[in-house]
Amino acid sequence: MLENKVQSTHSKSTGLPRKRFYRARAHSNPLSDSHFPVPVAPSHVDYSLHYPQLFPSSDVAGSCKKIQFADIGCGFGGLLISLSTLFPETLMIGMELRDKVTEYVKERILALRVTNPGQYQNISVVRTNSMKYIPNYFEKAQLSKMFFLFPDPHFKEKNHRRRVISPFLLDEYAYALEVGGIIYTITDVEELGEWMKTCLENHPMFEALTSEELEADPVTELLSSATEEGQKVDRNGGQTFQAIYRRIAPSL
Repeated sequence: MLENKVQSTHSKSTGLPRKRFYRARAHSNPLSDSHFPVPVAPSHVDYSLHYPQLFPSSDVAGSCKKIQFADIGCGFGGLLISLSTLFPETLMIGMELRDKVTEYVKERILALRVTNPGQYQNISVVRTNSMKYIPNYFEKAQLSKMFFLFPDPHFKEKNHRRRVISPFLLDEYAYALEVGGIIYTITDVEELGEWMKTCLENHPMFEALTSEELEADPVTELLSSATEEGQKVDRNGGQTFQAIYRRIAPSL
């Protein structure tokens, strides 16, 4: 008689989910219709689902603590994990369109919370389309940092409208970012790097950080080292192209 063997999706030694059980395509089409719940307004985001230890009740109307960091297209959550301990008092969320990848990040965070009591309570992930629903999750000037790490380059010119950094979408990001907030981008595709830099440079509500500011920012070095994509580029000896800009008040 054959025995059915159920292979655990989690590592026995670390308790963390095993990535091979959550594999998905490298990118998804952001213009396609996907079906998942979306809050009608930022006030309807249930923080108790994302940060249960910090918000035991779903009623957070009276709380002044809100999400400040958003990792757009967070992938397997490497940046979130690194930022969590670097900024333990800051709430942050990853936004990912691929369902299997989102599920992996959820399981990874839950496992880290179990094996590290009291830690990683400030991070979470949500499956959503950030190109459509940023205003549904964040109030005006709510965020202090937004991350766009190794986004889909959409090489064909007819698909450039799918790029997550564009003049139109920067208007929405500027709305969600506080004055002084920072938008971080990185890619290993030179043409996309120039595209993102040009979009930010030409937008009236963003200005580039100086080299001194970049050196002093502890987050900068994580852009290429904390994510699976960045580590892969490093292993292959590839180049990366960063564009890091500050949200400013428009000149009158």
